[in-house]
Amino acid sequence: MAKSRSRKIKKHYFLYAGTLVCLLIVIYFLWIFAHVFWWKYQNPHETRFMAQRLAEIRKKKPNAALKQHWVDYDKISPSFKRAVIAAEDDRFMNHHGFDWEGISHAFEKNLQKGETVAGGSTISQQLAKNLFLSPERSFVRKGKEAVITLMIETIWSKKRILEVYLNVAEWGDGIFGAEAAARHYYDIPATAVNDHQAAQLAVMLPNPRYYEKNFSPYLERHAQRVQTRMRYSVLPDK
Repeated sequence: MAKSRSRKIKKHYFLYAGTLVCLLIVIYFLWIFAHVFWWKYQNPHETRFMAQRLAEIRKKKPNAALKQHWVDYDKISPSFKRAVIAAEDDRFMNHHGFDWEGISHAFEKNLQKGETVAGGSTISQQLAKNLFLSPERSFVRKGKEAVITLMIETIWSKKRILEVYLNVAEWGDGIFGAEAAARHYYDIPATAVNDHQAAQLAVMLPNPRYYEKNFSPYLERHAQRVQTRMRYSVLPDK
């Protein structure tokens, strides 16, 4: 009898714990959904990634502030938009958040090298991570990223996705967004960035804090390749 009763107690405990975990997960994603819906119309002032970077910077400089100034989609040059699409997600207009061809290619390349040397994340996936998640690599984080990406792709237009991404992407130590990047590197507004400048900024995105100080000849050649491909980048108009 005692053993039977103990098993029932354990069963009820695990059932309760499981229900509580499920409830917390639902609440978490409802909280994210509310933010995604709100940011369809309102601009986010800060992302999770920006907050983390600011906290890191303030460990050394307590009064530090991020360089970031929001500009609307029409205030970012077409060259800038085309370059980012060409460098980061050339099938941006043709997928619904996940570039399965790109993911497959990245998987094969990583398998050949025996380590992670390429990623298949789309602009939408990168935006989901920047807005809500940490930069850690784990299956749990990738699962969250996938759900948030679906929310963003379902609720926002492609134009809004690109607009927000260009305003929150990191372009150097404490430098976020197209406007801050253009002014930091070229002392011009984002609306005035030309093809070559845009390509140089676009190729920095995978590792901006490193490339800010180490813009190598290899990266310049990559920028030239991106500039060549920019003519094929299709921009969203809605």
